[in-house]
Amino acid sequence: MARYTGPTTKKARTFGDAIFGYDKYFERRKHPPGQHGLTRKKKAPSNYAQQLSEKQKAKYTYGVLERQFRRTFHNATRRHGVTGEVLLQLLEARLDNTVFRLGIAPTRRGARQLVGHRHITVNGEVVNIPSYSLKPGDVIAVRGRSKGMEVVTTHVGAKTADVRKFPWLEWNPDKMQGIFLSYPERAHIPEKINEQLIVELYSK
Repeated sequence: MARYTGPTTKKARTFGDAIFGYDKYFERRKHPPGQHGLTRKKKAPSNYAQQLSEKQKAKYTYGVLERQFRRTFHNATRRHGVTGEVLLQLLEARLDNTVFRLGIAPTRRGARQLVGHRHITVNGEVVNIPSYSLKPGDVIAVRGRSKGMEVVTTHVGAKTADVRKFPWLEWNPDKMQGIFLSYPERAHIPEKINEQLIVELYSK
């Protein structure tokens, strides 16, 4: 399965949540896509359907493919703690997600592109792997010659204050670098994902 590159608003409406970030078009039409989205009778979904939907929602939110997601889940089961919470912590620790959280890019898709084009460093070394897993204490920065890029300077200037919402991150706008302080607590992760349903799905 290839990474999803289709219309984000339509996919957000499918899940009933702005999973790709604020979307003015989603806010206007939050009902499911399709001509019968408002009038279609809703059938009570089965437990399996709910579990599968929640897994798909998490995958699209973080931009992770099936094989990557399954590998991340298995890594979560090997760690101490509640599996569902650890799963979200590992997804939050991805380099592309952290670049997005720091406000360097407006979306996770944009963050993945910046990483892939070698504009981001970790502990002073260029890393071009979006799925790179960060550890507490890692320093994430915009590469020296990339700091003047308009796409970076425009968004960093507008979103610096938003980084304060994420207590597991620290951001220095003057140096254009941040620190991954720790794995986030579940209460601090803003995504509306029922991770327990994902655990139940993989436990079958």
